[in-house]
Amino acid sequence: MRTYDENVNRAENPPYLQPYTRAVKQHGADFRALLWASPATQAARFEALVRMQDPSGLTVLDLGCGKADLLEWLIINGMTPRRYIGIEAVAELAEAAEFRRLDGARIVRADFLREPKRMMVHADVVYLSGSLNTIEDSQFYPALASAFASAGKAMVFNFLCSPILAGASYLRWRAVKDVLAFARTLGAEVAQDCSYIDGDCTIAMWKSGVAKS
Repeated sequence: MRTYDENVNRAENPPYLQPYTRAVKQHGADFRALLWASPATQAARFEALVRMQDPSGLTVLDLGCGKADLLEWLIINGMTPRRYIGIEAVAELAEAAEFRRLDGARIVRADFLREPKRMMVHADVVYLSGSLNTIEDSQFYPALASAFASAGKAMVFNFLCSPILAGASYLRWRAVKDVLAFARTLGAEVAQDCSYIDGDCTIAMWKSGVAKS
């Protein structure tokens, strides 16, 4: 596996990363540190992402990649991307992603919210799965704009869309209509899928004139 180590800001973790760093301290860099309810709900979100945009043969950027579970899932399910770049700010999770030595993976140790320029890696498709659930609106919408700007073809992301799954104090949810309205201000062609888990939604944003597939 090719790795690309970057210096992560050593200052105190920002609030949106603290739930993950606390979980890592408690559980180590295993599945529980990702804050998902179960592997099944994680997989349901992955399935929703690829229903919107197939990554096969494309360059994929995975923002907040954790242990690179998405890449492993894509490989197992026959949708291996041409290239995979994962950006992860929690050092233990980035190390776990590197340790897995998944074929073709490049892991960048960085906080994409603090350093949006790190997204500029010539990706065809940008995915965000779970990495928007602990951030405030003041960070959420700029992150969407930066991620979409970095995508050559499409950006697909999931987010909590009601209080149903946002019971923990560190979780944030948004109304689907508000997120869709913002996405359209960026000139994107937009689609949504909120059918797979109550309280979660996936939105795809394509560059204007780009074929959806």
